[in-house]
Amino acid sequence: MPTKYSEGAERKIHKVMEEFKDGDLKSGKGDHPKVKSRKQAVAIALSEARAAGKKVPPNPNKAKH
Repeated sequence: MPTKYSEGAERKIHKVMEEFKDGDLKSGKGDHPKVKSRKQAVAIALSEARAAGKKVPPNPNKAKH
């Protein structure tokens, strides 16, 4: 069975989840509030991995046109 995420994506997700556990993950740039939801932290991690060009499945909620 093929892997869902590349190794680079796994590292990025791990890094973001560590930030979440430490209480350092924010929902945006600047004065945005800290992330309190684990689901939101995972969404941010996957989004950052996609932006970095890592192998991550596409967002299922994004409309395909």
